[in-house]
Amino acid sequence: MKAMQDRKGLVLSGGGARASYQVGALRAIAQLLPKDSPNPFQIIAGTSAGALNAASIASHAQRLRTAVRTLEYVWRNIDSSQVYRLDSGLITSASQWVFSFLANRGKGTQTSLLDNTPLEHLLNSVIKCDRIQRNIDNGHLEALAVTTSGYTSGESVSFFQAEADRANWRRPHRVGIRTQLTLQHLLASTAIPTLFPAVRINREYFGDGAIRELAPLSPAIHLGADRILAIGVSANSAVRPDKDSEPVHPSLAQILAHILNSAFVDTLPSDMETLRRINTLLAQVNSAEAQESTGMRHVDLLGIAPSQNLNIIAAEHVDDLPKTMKIFARDAGSSTVLSLLLFEKAYCQRLMTLGYEDAMEKETQILEFFRPRPPQSGLLERIRDWGASTVRPFSQRRLSS
Repeated sequence: MKAMQDRKGLVLSGGGARASYQVGALRAIAQLLPKDSPNPFQIIAGTSAGALNAASIASHAQRLRTAVRTLEYVWRNIDSSQVYRLDSGLITSASQWVFSFLANRGKGTQTSLLDNTPLEHLLNSVIKCDRIQRNIDNGHLEALAVTTSGYTSGESVSFFQAEADRANWRRPHRVGIRTQLTLQHLLASTAIPTLFPAVRINREYFGDGAIRELAPLSPAIHLGADRILAIGVSANSAVRPDKDSEPVHPSLAQILAHILNSAFVDTLPSDMETLRRINTLLAQVNSAEAQESTGMRHVDLLGIAPSQNLNIIAAEHVDDLPKTMKIFARDAGSSTVLSLLLFEKAYCQRLMTLGYEDAMEKETQILEFFRPRPPQSGLLERIRDWGASTVRPFSQRRLSS
């Protein structure tokens, strides 16, 4: 393990097409930093579509602006045909999908509404996974984590590629596993349940990492981040029925949409609040022994999140969808599902613009986030030196986030 450092972490949460918002925010960050800056984040962690953005940054870590421009080009020119096949006999009726599932039960047949083969081709052309280790070896990156959800174990699994001193971790319902990241890990992290097929990795099938992810900051903390910049894509909103309206029994499409809504509730804001409370608690701790006994440490945090409701923006672009998906989205009656599946230029460009504007509103905080810390002194320096010299494994000294 290296001496204790001021490691910066980047956390990108999941949310299908909403991840285009993150690219706008990253563009602002790249613009605020010196022009030829390499990737400034030693630790990068991503989930679902956020994992694709994270992996792209990691594979182009030599120069941040180049990495961001690559992502901008992809998201500015994207359409649904680059993510899923439109000529694959898409089942537009949820009831037909259920009957298809029952008919294929026990046959080992992949059952999903969409064929995401085009996404695999797109990722293969944009993200070069073999560069990740090269960038780690060259010092442009220390670790990249991609979070998935195991269908058999029910655990949130963060596969990570990192410097040799990073250890696996295990916490209730979530684990970190060292591996060499491949396209399969990215496809697994983005496999939206029922919509995209599950992906087999070793002995288990995995789906979208946003499912059951209660602590999205955890992988970055376990991997050693001392400061975290988290870019969320929350589109959570509550729609209450009118007092005088007569309730209508939900259709199968609406029930499916409700399940997806539940799976994709962005847990990043609540996890950030938990970390802030822990930081407040640790501010009251005045001895190295007390810090060690809690198993926690202070981690600086900066969050960037949408200032506008992404569901409302998505509803304004429903006509951009291909006909079959438009029918499904309207039958589902869910703007959240719509915001996940709207892989169309106009919508993604609006989100990128919003992400850029929201990040530039935090220019002062972003510049402060990247400003080098002064040398540690006094008690805090002794705490850090004592923590660095302990023989306990690295993973056990990290915050149990």
